[in-house]
Amino acid sequence: MAVIKPFRGIRPPKNLVEKVASRPYDVLNSDEARAEAEGNSMSLYHIIKPEIDFPAGTDEHDSCVYEKAVENFNKFQDNGWLVQDQEDKYYVYAQTMNGRTQYGLVVCASVEDYMTGKIKKHELTRRDKEEDRMKHVRVNNANIEPVFFAYPHNNELDTIVAKVVSGKPEYDFVSPDGFGHHFWMIDDKAVIARITEIFENIPSLYIADGHHRSAAAALVGDEKRRQNPNHKGSEEYNYFLAVCFPDNQLNIIDYNRVVKDLNGLTDAQFLESLKKHFDVKEMGAEIYKPNKLHNFSVYLSGKWYSLTAKAGTFDDKDPIGVLDVTISSKYVLDEILGIKDLRTDKRIDFVGGIRGLGELKRRVDSGEMKVALALYPVSMDQLIAIADSGNIMPPKTTWFEPKLRSGLVIHKLV
Repeated sequence: MAVIKPFRGIRPPKNLVEKVASRPYDVLNSDEARAEAEGNSMSLYHIIKPEIDFPAGTDEHDSCVYEKAVENFNKFQDNGWLVQDQEDKYYVYAQTMNGRTQYGLVVCASVEDYMTGKIKKHELTRRDKEEDRMKHVRVNNANIEPVFFAYPHNNELDTIVAKVVSGKPEYDFVSPDGFGHHFWMIDDKAVIARITEIFENIPSLYIADGHHRSAAAALVGDEKRRQNPNHKGSEEYNYFLAVCFPDNQLNIIDYNRVVKDLNGLTDAQFLESLKKHFDVKEMGAEIYKPNKLHNFSVYLSGKWYSLTAKAGTFDDKDPIGVLDVTISSKYVLDEILGIKDLRTDKRIDFVGGIRGLGELKRRVDSGEMKVALALYPVSMDQLIAIADSGNIMPPKTTWFEPKLRSGLVIHKLV
């Protein structure tokens, strides 16, 4: 039931891929992108963060910045830094982190499937962020960056992918962050047709990472459909760029919290307040990492504490009520620290687990933050259960790593 199709990807030549490829637009700020692209006119940042071509401080949402994105996208194609494949293909994109590799199929997903809920989400999106990426898709008439999907694993697809990756990759490199990126093309028309057929029997796709990009891509496609009096349904704008990974290969890592103050409480009062809903155990100065569901760690004034949620604070039969982010938000951040809205409260910040719990310790020890809260990571089963139930996860719940490298392949909407 999931509709996908092959496409004529726009890609860098093999010898240029490491110069072109970049991190996704939303994992770094303008200054960081400017620094990473310094001296490299081929960096994709010139297209996905084109404010770097203007003086520092230029508003990234200014119309001239979007116009620069188009100018640079055209320049990359004119210079042969990006070249379109002659025939429709699927691609395999694999990523290696810490010796472990996950294998994704690069496809065009259906706008209609997104609009009707067959592509399932687990996060809310913000309209301002959607509109930014919608403008970017509109002006370039392309999905420059892919979104990250999961699908229920399928043995036949695993076999097909294994055969493809036994051949020599088109791209094979390690990015500056130490992650391996490997990329193959699927040319065989019979194999392409079979992949499409198999996906027709997969009931749903799940957005793992890239909710704003997914929404923007689908909304622009839907917009183009409504604006075209001769719409047929086969046009490229009816599809958007996605990398689909089997759910059993994906790992979600922890997403942790740091808070600026104790809401007027002393350390002793804060720790005492925690005992109402948690069994609290002092663990000393050594970093303590949560070791199972419903176990948390707190770092405060040079000491780590283990928190185990008491019975009655969670509901293992409820896809939202079972989440540790729900428990911690309700009984620590809201009830004790007075943080009601994770999206807007300036007293809280979030730290992806890829940075390690040492980063939580550093931010508290520096005096920038007063207390840190580390959570046990959400599982793929939990994510899928929430998406299937139509519920939305609380903000800042999932962190996927490694991130997709942008610039390996692009999808044009014409």
